[in-house]
Amino acid sequence: MLATTRTRPGSDFSAYLLASPASDVILGRMSEGPQLAESLESDLLDPYDKLITIEVLGRRVQVPEKNRLLRCFQYLSLRTISYGDFCWNGDCTNCQIWYHPEGQTEAEDRPGLACRMEVQEGMVITKLNSFIQLEGINKQP
Repeated sequence: MLATTRTRPGSDFSAYLLASPASDVILGRMSEGPQLAESLESDLLDPYDKLITIEVLGRRVQVPEKNRLLRCFQYLSLRTISYGDFCWNGDCTNCQIWYHPEGQTEAEDRPGLACRMEVQEGMVITKLNSFIQLEGINKQP
């Protein structure tokens, strides 16, 4: 039997995940099958109908629409973002990014906080705060 906190995962899934003694098992099994991944996604992400394409540091990736960008980063790299040092409410700047819409140049970059921004189709993210470590993008496994 697994002992976990009585906090229901929801708006702060990372706190629930960190409090769970089974977190390594859960995270390790994410790649084992879509059923577990879908179960965790339903608590982690806002409802979405499709994946949209954005560019992060020159790499095109697909993320769930209708979600905050930091949750999309968590979708891409569950372990590093869940265990990262983020407040999830805009009080810190650990999730700061620099971005521009597709079709514009890096000279037109704007800063933003990933925890406050909704992802947009075609968004181009050119810089990430060093706290944002995404496996396969700016963090090697």
